[in-house]
Amino acid sequence: MTSPAPVRVTALYRFTPFDDIEALRGPLAKLCCSLDVKGTLLLAPEGINGTIAGAREAIDAVLDHIRTLPGCADLDFKDSFAEVMPFLRMKVRLKKEIVTLGVPGIDAARDAGTYVEPADWNALIAQPDVVVIDTRNAYEVAIGTFEGAIDPKTESFSDFPAWFRGFRETWGETAPKVAMFCTGGIRCEKATAFLKAEGVEEVFHLRGGILKYLETTPETESAWRGECFVFDQRTAVKHGLEVGEHTLCHGCRMPVSPAGRASQLYVEGISCPACHDQRDDVRRERYAERMRQMQHTAKLGVAHLGVATPEAKARKASAE
Repeated sequence: MTSPAPVRVTALYRFTPFDDIEALRGPLAKLCCSLDVKGTLLLAPEGINGTIAGAREAIDAVLDHIRTLPGCADLDFKDSFAEVMPFLRMKVRLKKEIVTLGVPGIDAARDAGTYVEPADWNALIAQPDVVVIDTRNAYEVAIGTFEGAIDPKTESFSDFPAWFRGFRETWGETAPKVAMFCTGGIRCEKATAFLKAEGVEEVFHLRGGILKYLETTPETESAWRGECFVFDQRTAVKHGLEVGEHTLCHGCRMPVSPAGRASQLYVEGISCPACHDQRDDVRRERYAERMRQMQHTAKLGVAHLGVATPEAKARKASAE
């Protein structure tokens, strides 16, 4: 069996109250830098979130340190592997929220809904009195979602509260059960706390998110349709977490299907059918030059600043 690629890429999060995030920042940043771990970690009063990369033992050491922080003993994390380091530097940033919802007073550590294990998810969402909501952004939903799930068509997670309040007006006097999901679990977990604050009592979310479901659910028993967009070098995954067929447009940072890449409007590194008409000649030439530089640095085996790293994609999505 082929051994994993040499660079371990670990996405992690934990909702837990931190009283002094400034005091946590220095030791965490110092440890990561001493171990040559790179990536971005966000610290906020509501917890920790981020993606880091490095040697396997180095990541273990950072995870061990994070587990010593208040409430982080049961830290959630997910691993993938890369041939080369996907980040350029290490950043530990202080934020108001580890995932931006923009609604004051939401406490996901205290008020989150009920976890549902992947093995029990199909039975829950098949119930006729359960409303299933995809809490991801529209471009993520476009390439895959659970059968029958509602797409809020949001551009960012901070759009979700306004969408939900409008959507709820379509309900009758009795709120239905609501089941929500996202890529790795962080957005839907916070969304459940928001719904409970809005007075919805029966709220559920998929433990481990879509990724855990695709990892553990046989394709023959799956309610998932399509691929799952991910915030790393794979772009999209399918059942068994095998790399999917979508790639990333370096012009607009959107996933592109095989059919999209076959279009005359697709030019690698410059444009895709979704953004072709939004690019003038000046921008096309700038993107073309960036693509030439990326190809050159790739031959040299070094990273290029123009590469759409997981860090850059995660910033764009304001999420996992």
